[in-house]
Amino acid sequence: MSAADTGFEGTGFENTGFTDRDQLWQQLRGDAASAENPGASNGDWDMIIVGGGITGAGILREAVRRRLKVLLVEQRDFAWGTSSRSSKMVHGGLRYIAQGDIKLTRHALRERERLLREAPGLVERMGYHFALRKGQFPGRLAMTAVLALYDALAGIRDHRYIRRDQLQSQFQGIRSDTLKGACYYTDSTTDDARLVLRVLQEAVQAGGQVLNYTRAAQLLKHGPQVCGLQLENAETGERVEVKARVVVNATGAWADRLRSEVKPEQRVRPLRGSHLILEQQRLPVDQCLTLMHPADQRPVFIFPWEGRTVVGTTDLDHRDCLDTEASISAEEVDYLLRAVASEFPEHGIGRDDIISTFAGVRPVIASDNAKDPSKERRDHAVWQDHGLVTVSGGKLTTFRLIALDVLKAAAPYLKLPATQGGDERVFAPVSQPLEGVAPERAERLQGRYGALAKPLLASTPAAEQQPLGDTQFCLAECRWAARHEAVQHLDDLLLRRTRLGSLLKNGAEELFADIERICAEELGWDEQCWQAELDRYREIWRRHYYLPETAAEAEAQTANGEALPA
Repeated sequence: MSAADTGFEGTGFENTGFTDRDQLWQQLRGDAASAENPGASNGDWDMIIVGGGITGAGILREAVRRRLKVLLVEQRDFAWGTSSRSSKMVHGGLRYIAQGDIKLTRHALRERERLLREAPGLVERMGYHFALRKGQFPGRLAMTAVLALYDALAGIRDHRYIRRDQLQSQFQGIRSDTLKGACYYTDSTTDDARLVLRVLQEAVQAGGQVLNYTRAAQLLKHGPQVCGLQLENAETGERVEVKARVVVNATGAWADRLRSEVKPEQRVRPLRGSHLILEQQRLPVDQCLTLMHPADQRPVFIFPWEGRTVVGTTDLDHRDCLDTEASISAEEVDYLLRAVASEFPEHGIGRDDIISTFAGVRPVIASDNAKDPSKERRDHAVWQDHGLVTVSGGKLTTFRLIALDVLKAAAPYLKLPATQGGDERVFAPVSQPLEGVAPERAERLQGRYGALAKPLLASTPAAEQQPLGDTQFCLAECRWAARHEAVQHLDDLLLRRTRLGSLLKNGAEELFADIERICAEELGWDEQCWQAELDRYREIWRRHYYLPETAAEAEAQTANGEALPA
């Protein structure tokens, strides 16, 4: 990609950011006013995408490369839902082979390999060890056969057997009784929120438009045909009607809600997966260990991520309101701690070792609500209803393939060939080196920011480019996000643009003074605004990214005169 292509030739770094919200709202208001005047041309869109997670981002990326005029809206922040709270794995899914879904596994593995090639530093290969114990199913022979097929579908050969002594050397303190060894293979991990933001960045640079904190209030119809949306600015309450040839509903677990305006049926089964983030010093791992939980023989992963150790995941029906952020339950905390205690009894890991938690809601296409959630299929589905194309289900890894299926369904409304394109790169290659930056750090920055890594470093103070604590994030990334990445609230910055709120104790409290200064300079937040944002952020972090309050703790708070949140 040339400097002219990116738009930051010279020192101005023009066109490096996401859509300017205020400017686009002015445009949408003007378009709506023009539409009311006979004979006036309005700014009709080819496509409006509802949903700013990885699925919506992928659809936007594929749509703009076909020269469509496309707007993406997200009711909260980009990647706010499932796409910032996944298990961080770009993988094929071994269990899908066991379920007989070879096609899904093959597609996911081929996409995994594509992302590894296109986005090094953002998607990274990691070793996985499936611990083998006496009397456990599956055993060595069965796992070896599955892994041979797994590698063959990916076009690689990474699997092998690991002896017991090798495994004990790799994972210090692993329980030795009944341990036989492990089956080794590779998959990949990512920062899922940054993956979404990188895909959006590529799409915006290619001509797409994006708006966060913008709710799809109501479908617009001409008779039975969907012809646009009434949008609501979540920050101001202002509403505007926007016309489009086709509306794409890519809202994941929320998909049934918008679709019900044209076809009232329940197809999505929301399932919650929760995770613990621990200090790596307390449970040091540099590769992934897969174990079978002693309570129900479900697989649980213990793996390194961003300098910490993650334990997950659970898999159960999510019955809470979808408009409230998902949170880990006390029962899930105990379940995951029990898995750690079973496998690493000498470490004595407890609640005090937990830095933070996160829980995401997976949108699974329901086959039978009585079925064990872990046995539900993970493939996606696309429905076309009178100009509304709805997609839900699927995997983080296969977002590009999901986008192609959506465009195929939308093609009749857009006069596009149903088979146009489909094998182009998701991410533009980055050719300009980062001079004076260590190779590993340069790869990380270019993986997350693509061609914008260079202007990020060039436009931020050198003092802010040093890693924060034992994380790999820096204040320069916070400044860049505040300036260019549509940050509206403090949680956008600390929980999604960076992951500092999940990696540092007390939600990164130690950085608040520096973050306040950056937000004042880049976002114009005065002291009153900062305090309001800080109060909001602390409440979100305590309720949804830390440990759940027990009944005893809540009672103690009340007794001490502390007001509990509504």
